[in-house]
Amino acid sequence: MKTGPRRTKGVARIATRRYGSDGIALCTALALSVLLAACSGAPAKRTPPTPEAGFVVVRPEAVAVPVVLAGRTAAFEMSEVRPQISGVIRAKLFTEGALVRAGQTLYQIDPSLYRAAANEAQANLHGAEAARNSTAQKAERLRPLADIEAVSRQDYADALSAAHQAATRVAQMRAQLDTAQINVRFTRVPAPISGRIGRALATTGALVTANQAAPLATIQRLDPIYVDIQQSSADLLKLRRALASGASTPSSTAVDLTLEDGSRYGSSGTLQFAEAMVDASTGTVTLRARFPNPDGLLLPGMYVRALLSQATVARGLLVPQAGVSRDPKGGATVMVVGPGNTAMRRDIIAERTIGDQWLVTGGLKPGDRVIVEGLGKIKPGGKIVPVAAGSKPAADRKPQRSSQRSPIAG
Repeated sequence: MKTGPRRTKGVARIATRRYGSDGIALCTALALSVLLAACSGAPAKRTPPTPEAGFVVVRPEAVAVPVVLAGRTAAFEMSEVRPQISGVIRAKLFTEGALVRAGQTLYQIDPSLYRAAANEAQANLHGAEAARNSTAQKAERLRPLADIEAVSRQDYADALSAAHQAATRVAQMRAQLDTAQINVRFTRVPAPISGRIGRALATTGALVTANQAAPLATIQRLDPIYVDIQQSSADLLKLRRALASGASTPSSTAVDLTLEDGSRYGSSGTLQFAEAMVDASTGTVTLRARFPNPDGLLLPGMYVRALLSQATVARGLLVPQAGVSRDPKGGATVMVVGPGNTAMRRDIIAERTIGDQWLVTGGLKPGDRVIVEGLGKIKPGGKIVPVAAGSKPAADRKPQRSSQRSPIAG
């Protein structure tokens, strides 16, 4: 079918032949109505709505600043079992890996020579006591005779001196006996502390000496247990300056542990002290914490991560991480609700996270409204509709189309 200007002209000629000038007017009206109908179907341009911005109001609060530091477990007490005399081991009286009590006999050294020495010292003591009694009696008999000059004073002095020497000899023999008896006791090697004993480093029949370098066994007390935590001296210096300035206050001494497999240790520990020296090879200071270990889960030498809070910021400002962005240089920025409900970009200082929030130490003040929702639709300086974060946004209103028809089309 032919359309366009040719068909229109043809229709107009037909209408002129049939209806004359009235036909031309009719054709003109029909064309105008078709044009208006086509225009009424085109969508009208809409002004984009002002974007909504969900915000939170930052308020100062006391914020405990946590730190995570590496550490190693260490035995609460450790003792190396060593002999105090020389001899041959006759018996091993413990089970390797078992718990032992302080004073429990672990090894028995052959006591024969030491018992003989003790018996000899006992005999020498008896002889010395007999000599002492004899010289003492002689001096006692000569004393009245010397008073009446029946014997010379020199004879009495010599008898008195011999009595004193005999008494001294008795004291020497008694000390030798005590030493010999102590050596007899040392033939039984006891546990110096209570704890779990390791493997035996000397067996039955081995010759041991009093000054040997190798221990016979090692005992460790594991409940409680220490954790030695390493912190850089620079961080410790920064912490002490913050505490001295009053910007922060000391936190609690509680410490939590994360084990090598990523699990959390069930009990919390207590920070005991910090060493007063820096390790020159690592540049760190050792902090020592004490943990209960009733089940023996922690063993000496295990690598752990310690979570503790050394300081509390008195007036800290926390901002959700969703509201903080970083520029290519790492600087932190936020969008805040400015005057006249406009969005404003603000540079801040945020160096650490507290859970799912950033701790802001500069760039914000209490009462600022930080935008955390709808950031994708907001531009700096643009108008916004501020709403409290988490509230239900207003429903989008769809523009109503007119239901009236054009009077010309009707």
